[in-house]
Amino acid sequence: MIRAGIVGGAGYTGGELIRILLGHPQVSIGFVSSRSQQGKAVSAIHHDLLGDTDLHFSVEVDFNTDVLFLCMGHGESKRFLQQNEIPDSVHIIDLSRDFRLNSPEKRSFVYGLPEAFRQRIREADHIANPGCFATSIQLALLPLASAKRLQNEVHISGITGSTGAGQQLTATAHFSWRSSNISVYKAFKHQHLAEIRQTLSYLQQDTIKPLRFLPFRGNFTRGILSAVYTVSSLGLDEAYALYESYYANHPFVYLSRGNVDVKQVVNTNKAFLHLEKEEGMLLIISVIDNLIKGAAGQAVQNMNLMFGLDEESGLHLKPVGF
Repeated sequence: MIRAGIVGGAGYTGGELIRILLGHPQVSIGFVSSRSQQGKAVSAIHHDLLGDTDLHFSVEVDFNTDVLFLCMGHGESKRFLQQNEIPDSVHIIDLSRDFRLNSPEKRSFVYGLPEAFRQRIREADHIANPGCFATSIQLALLPLASAKRLQNEVHISGITGSTGAGQQLTATAHFSWRSSNISVYKAFKHQHLAEIRQTLSYLQQDTIKPLRFLPFRGNFTRGILSAVYTVSSLGLDEAYALYESYYANHPFVYLSRGNVDVKQVVNTNKAFLHLEKEEGMLLIISVIDNLIKGAAGQAVQNMNLMFGLDEESGLHLKPVGF
């Protein structure tokens, strides 16, 4: 059994990670820490886990683990590594953006997008888990970049549920504001653009044309839909053939000839892609669950690869459907 520890387990992502790991046949959870919920039962915060676990939140971190998941706010992971002496034998999977672009001096983090860097992940000691929007958008573009076919500006409209903003209450996450409402935020300067460019440039071995991204806040709780389009000489059948070939050996990405929607993937580690072609534009619609494929599920997928397990282990999850 792999002994896992979770640092920062009280939020949305931490809760999803606990749920997945409790059902993982090859993992035991050694501890879940939280400064804000110290001493409380995990099921007192994540109410659906009543009857599933007797774990309590600790404030102490036990480094006698095989893998450490860091589910803290952005900037906190960097401070955590600076303040703690973590044995070299402990694998780290960080779910913040702290190490997606730069690794700390004493440790090397591999960018954990399995559909682009599976072999690197298998050989890695530490993983920087991708962002949720970054995952959805990259999955829409990886086959084009890998084939050196990403030669024009890319335009993206993406919408995410309220859980993408985290658990802390803010004006734009409040039910009264979100309900029956929609808004644009961080137009053209979303923080995930840098990691997207990094991956695409690596695959294409060339500078990527501008990515024009309009993110939207949606009035639903979870899920991401990204509509990504660019000028392309590929016909629709050629594009489907390219995408089907690229993702043939990736178990969580599926191509659909019919349109896709968020409810198809919520509560799963799946990504569904749908392609359309109109007047020289190739449109790729990408849907994922921001908390699972965009965070906790992808972290477990990376753990599976690092420890030589079946990539799908613990991740056969049921979509909500309705």
